[in-house]
Amino acid sequence: MNLSTKLMERETAGRPVTIGLIGAGKFGTMFLSQVRLTRGMHVIAVADLNIERARSQLRNAGWDEREFTASSLGDAFKRRRTFVTDDARAMIAFPDIEVIVEATGDPKTGIRFALDAIAHGKHIVMVNVEADALAGPLLASKAKAAGIVYSLAWGDQPALICEHVDWARACGFKVIAAGKGTRYHPTYHRSTPETVWDILDKYLQIKDRNSINPKMFNSFIDGTKSGIEMTAVCNATGLVPQSGGLGFPPASRFELADVCKPRSDGGTLEKAGVTEVVSSVDRAERDVPHHLAMGTYVVFEGESEYARRCFREYHLLPDKSGRFAALYRPVHMIGLELGISVASATLRNEPTGVPTGFRSDVVATAKRNLKKGEILDGEGGFCVWGKQTPADQSLDAGYLPLGLAHTVKLKCDIAEGERIKWSDVDYDSGDAAVKFRREMEAAFGRRNVAAEAAS
Repeated sequence: MNLSTKLMERETAGRPVTIGLIGAGKFGTMFLSQVRLTRGMHVIAVADLNIERARSQLRNAGWDEREFTASSLGDAFKRRRTFVTDDARAMIAFPDIEVIVEATGDPKTGIRFALDAIAHGKHIVMVNVEADALAGPLLASKAKAAGIVYSLAWGDQPALICEHVDWARACGFKVIAAGKGTRYHPTYHRSTPETVWDILDKYLQIKDRNSINPKMFNSFIDGTKSGIEMTAVCNATGLVPQSGGLGFPPASRFELADVCKPRSDGGTLEKAGVTEVVSSVDRAERDVPHHLAMGTYVVFEGESEYARRCFREYHLLPDKSGRFAALYRPVHMIGLELGISVASATLRNEPTGVPTGFRSDVVATAKRNLKKGEILDGEGGFCVWGKQTPADQSLDAGYLPLGLAHTVKLKCDIAEGERIKWSDVDYDSGDAAVKFRREMEAAFGRRNVAAEAAS
């Protein structure tokens, strides 16, 4: 509630929060558009493999050319300018940067840069939820041991959902379910970067198709991004996946408490205490009125008759029984809101969501019948989509994490809808990300998951 005041104190003292941004894509550019207007913050450097693209993005975000003409990191710090570089590791090592924003979107890259940041004592705001889903619990543990903050990114849906859950629990409510909305239909699991336009053209009018990355956008359509984001939520909040993964039931904002409650109470969920993503279209692919496609929600229980009466009196969104109610946020503003995480990490030493255990995984699942010898192409591609799976299931079955299902060759045929196993692919056991994931499994593995479930 007082972050802006604390930022102004740093501004007045001439000690703005100093930031290094890795990745000048959509999320990073949205952050840049607001951080230049935020008193008490200074982006010392923007690192991107394509320096000219990064400079173009700064211009698009409203920056004056003079604001990013620093000749070095030291010059940027002294003159309160921004240095544009392709050397992210040198930026991370610069001693006068306090917090690193990792916004590359590549899981292996994210792990590498997060470990660099930890080694140099920098707080980390992990926009790269793909890396968090792959190995976030271990990254967060190593950051904590080093005395720094590892945080999910405010503005992205996982951090907002974590806030919903924290709010409900801090109010004394039992959390029944939490999640977000999206546009989903079962046939979308087969979507590829080529066919994604058949779906997008039904509800978005994108005149310049070159303006978006179809592989990245397809990850939102084929169900993968939902699995990744709900895995981040589970690992940060203690909620768990349903045994069959996400069900994507259609629901309007006003039906959340009726739909996202256990089947034993008339809803669609396997049990209480889970994540779920609701669809903005029904199974006939008709739009759901008052849907939550861009929003987030939590469903909680009123455990006394008095609380349930208050639900009605104060116009919450209860289910038909009055026992459960929902709170929702209709939108999320991506990078425009990211400054909340940056400020919280540096000024309060608190994350806006952080993994505390390995409860959920995202497993590579065949989009079609795959043949021996095919090379998997990872998130949003032509071969696999990411299915949310309980961590104990994933470990027991030896399923392959989606974040490592890229440029690996299949050793056998895989049927459509089948989850791929480590033993099904020819992977490099010496790869740094593979080794780190294996270390995470050992640290937060089956025994840890079982012990938590028993408690």
